[in-house]
Amino acid sequence: MVDFLDDSAASLAAMVASKEVSSRELVQHALDRIDAVDRAVNAFVAVDGDRAMADARVIDERIARGDDVGPLAGLPLGVKDTEDVTGYRTTKGSLLHAERPPATSDSELVTRLKAAGCVVVGKTNTPEFAHKADTSNRVFGATRNPWNLEHSSGGSSGGASAALTAGLVPIATGSDGGGSIRIPSALCGFSGIKTSLGRVPGGGAEPPDWGHLSSKGVMARRISDVALGLDAVIGPEPTDLRALPMPDASWSAAVRDPRPPARVGWSPTLGYATPDREVLAVCERAVDELEKLGAEVIEIDTVFADDPALSWATLVGCYLLRSVTRAGGVDDWSRLDPSLVPLLELGKTRTAQQVVEAEDACHRLNLQLVGVFSEVSVLLTPTTAGVAPRSGEQGIVNGTPTQAWVAYTYPFNLTRSPAGTACAGLTADGLPVGLQVIGPQHGDQVVLRTVAALEQTLGLPTPPR
Repeated sequence: MVDFLDDSAASLAAMVASKEVSSRELVQHALDRIDAVDRAVNAFVAVDGDRAMADARVIDERIARGDDVGPLAGLPLGVKDTEDVTGYRTTKGSLLHAERPPATSDSELVTRLKAAGCVVVGKTNTPEFAHKADTSNRVFGATRNPWNLEHSSGGSSGGASAALTAGLVPIATGSDGGGSIRIPSALCGFSGIKTSLGRVPGGGAEPPDWGHLSSKGVMARRISDVALGLDAVIGPEPTDLRALPMPDASWSAAVRDPRPPARVGWSPTLGYATPDREVLAVCERAVDELEKLGAEVIEIDTVFADDPALSWATLVGCYLLRSVTRAGGVDDWSRLDPSLVPLLELGKTRTAQQVVEAEDACHRLNLQLVGVFSEVSVLLTPTTAGVAPRSGEQGIVNGTPTQAWVAYTYPFNLTRSPAGTACAGLTADGLPVGLQVIGPQHGDQVVLRTVAALEQTLGLPTPPR
């Protein structure tokens, strides 16, 4: 009997390829788990079991003929509802898109995952236009954290993180424009990575929603499975202006024998953030474990002198204003999530010069990172300043509700840096805490190796079933 929490995606794909189990069995298990569990979790917003079983049957028939169906053979896949999948409506969590026709083609990311053997079982929940770190919207409601259903699974890839944590699927898609892969991965207690901008191509008929900030990606509980999925989707795409060339080495190979770099930086505050005391203590214990593996840990008080939140919000507000305008909602914001409106108002007031100055801030922030990475191979910080907030509420840091509970992630969208997260441990209340790992420009593999070393050393906690 398979179990998506106990069995890695790699082992499941190997079992399908060797005919030990069929893709139809894996897909049926996913559908059964969704039927049994997802009413409480609300990770999926759309499921097409008939289509998924038909696609799985094709995979099994190809394997029976001796075809190589790819490294992700037969794996059930959840797709974030910002990504097009043939036959599914892409709502982006918005009432403005709730009645749009189903997509007639797949996004490039979904195309590559299908080519690698994945079978789409459904779409996962996201906040409206992926704008916040709590996955709730007016179309489908709130997604809950399987560690504690009163709490948020994070966002904006919170449907994916909840689906993985509840054992509904072994692999999912995500995207990260301000922490949207790292935050939900951290809050749900597993490893994740936002790759360098352009590693996972976007492209297609429309420009990207979040311009130069958001990286698409693959999510799974184990970093080795994330690397396996990324190996299948990274590489150039002619319709994506930001797409990077194919890296020379396999990313899966990079995590097979994980070890930390010789010198790592540890910045508890980045220079402006305030971590929750318990979060900081859990992260410090994880950093100590890395030091025991032989890494020299250099504490860095200030990476950035000021919080770059306004630069990030300026770009995001303008991107979101364009998305809402395209969707026909620019004249009536009453149907939108109230938390989206302040970002739209900011975008509406920004001048062209202020937008360019926000882009200039990206350059200046990266210059400061260049100095950091001349001394260390990776930089460590808490992934979030607080633990998973209660669903629908702000995060709490040292007893005070604050939006700054996500202050550690968005700087590295501005700098386009690769940044990952590993589970550092659990709080006294049993909620996961993430440790963030940031690498230099295009240093994705050193981030993967460091996350893998942390995961191997600290272990991967099993959520309640």
